Amino acid sequence: MASRTPLTGLAAHAELQGMARTLRGASIEQLFADDPGRAGEFTLEAAGLQLDYSKHLLDREAQAALVALADEAGLGERIPALLDGADINNTENRPALHSLLRASSGGELADKFEEVVAARARMRDYAERLNRGELQGYSGETITDVVNIGIGGSDLGPRLVTEALRPYHGSVNCHYVANVDPADLQDTLQALDPRSTLFIVCSKSFRTEETLTNSLAARDWMLEAGATEADLALHFLAITTNLEAATDFGIATENCLPMWDWVGGRYSVWSAVGLSCAIAVGWERFEQFLAGAEAMDRHFREAPLGANMPVLLSLLEVWYGNFLGAGNHVVLPYDNSLQRLPDFLQQLTMESNGKRVSEDGQALDYSTGPVLWGSAGTMGQHSFHQLLHQGTLLCPADFILPLTSHTGITGSHRRLVANCLAQSRTLMVGRSREAAREALLARGLPEGEAERLAPHLAMPGNRPSSVITMQALTPATLGALLALYEHRTFCSGQLWGINPFDQWGVELGKEIGAEILGRLSGDVGEGKMDPATERLMGVWEQAQG
Repeated sequence: MASRTPLTGLAAHAELQGMARTLRGASIEQLFADDPGRAGEFTLEAAGLQLDYSKHLLDREAQAALVALADEAGLGERIPALLDGADINNTENRPALHSLLRASSGGELADKFEEVVAARARMRDYAERLNRGELQGYSGETITDVVNIGIGGSDLGPRLVTEALRPYHGSVNCHYVANVDPADLQDTLQALDPRSTLFIVCSKSFRTEETLTNSLAARDWMLEAGATEADLALHFLAITTNLEAATDFGIATENCLPMWDWVGGRYSVWSAVGLSCAIAVGWERFEQFLAGAEAMDRHFREAPLGANMPVLLSLLEVWYGNFLGAGNHVVLPYDNSLQRLPDFLQQLTMESNGKRVSEDGQALDYSTGPVLWGSAGTMGQHSFHQLLHQGTLLCPADFILPLTSHTGITGSHRRLVANCLAQSRTLMVGRSREAAREALLARGLPEGEAERLAPHLAMPGNRPSSVITMQALTPATLGALLALYEHRTFCSGQLWGINPFDQWGVELGKEIGAEILGRLSGDVGEGKMDPATERLMGVWEQAQG
């Protein structure tokens, strides 16, 4: 696609800089007072989700200017280009078709959609047969446990979805191993029986170091338990493109499901990479998960820029990162089932948009992907919320809140909801020094002591947040939520003029890691490392005795 004007070269950028100088010192509470319709009109519904973005340092004029920025950057043309299969990944000359994985029809992408449908059929077959107890291991025991071995996109997405949808689990237990630290695999296998365990090796290349190392250890575990080489076919599946390597490992071709180069790992939970999720919740629920994401895809395609949920979230990210100086973004899911969501979003956003050059390879002179962090509420309230409320950093926040709970324990859930809404409100209103002094006097402190401590109790407030709600956390709303953040990530990449679908930055570390591993394994290698690395390798060698 044609090269684009850098963010700072867009006409709307200069206008927004002036607005940012004004709004940086504005009061969000005053914005509500000046605009009586703000609370209702700064909300948006799509695909079972509602976004309330009224508690932001944003007025209607700045919002309109941000939408103009998106229009000037060509988002109106880029969105259908992404969804229709243009080679949007320009450094690797291919499309990014994760949306096709959850589509109900192929349109102009009929050939690729046929491959997707065929893969779904095989996923459904495995999921249904396992849940009916029809697959047995080498000793005739029914398979009761599935272990997904992957890392990055082959682990974070499936792990999140499986944990988030625990109320929908069927009869098969699904586990996840990613870390090359042997303790991860060992701890998982400790409670499992090799006779009733199935492994899914999830690696596009079948060469990813961590995944291959753990898979070989799992293979040894099976053989040591009494399985033969021929028996491995009953206990291993692979999600890969490297059929030869999988066969060499002992996984028959008919036990391999496909991965495609037009789907990045961090966007792949909708594909056969999500097989463990489909097994955990059953095929019908997995289809609902796909349908929720497809509903968000339709909204993303059809809604105008100013009423488009992923676009608005992206514009807020750019507004704070490029105009108001925030280098981070915190995600706070108020549902324990979503505790892995910040981990998933870290890879999605920072691997996608952690880039320093444009699509054309030109160095950028403005910030791109911010640091994303967070944890489940209310856990964070007893750790890092101190920084959110009284620290010196500006930390725009997303609160995510299901309005009902699967537990049926309404009293506790009511408290959870109250905490979520209270944190969002407290970020906005804060507490003045005078209010802090009065509160201390009400506690019975002497006037002098109240005056001394008031600055420590005061909170500046005026800190922005969005609240994303859903009626309940279901397969469909979870699908919509993940698709929402995928599309937000794409839009921000387009506004920054970068390619969010490659990840060249992870390669050098792997190459150097291989060199160091060779040295630690006794190879002479070519040349020395830096003095610090040489010293640390020596420390490791001494520790081995």
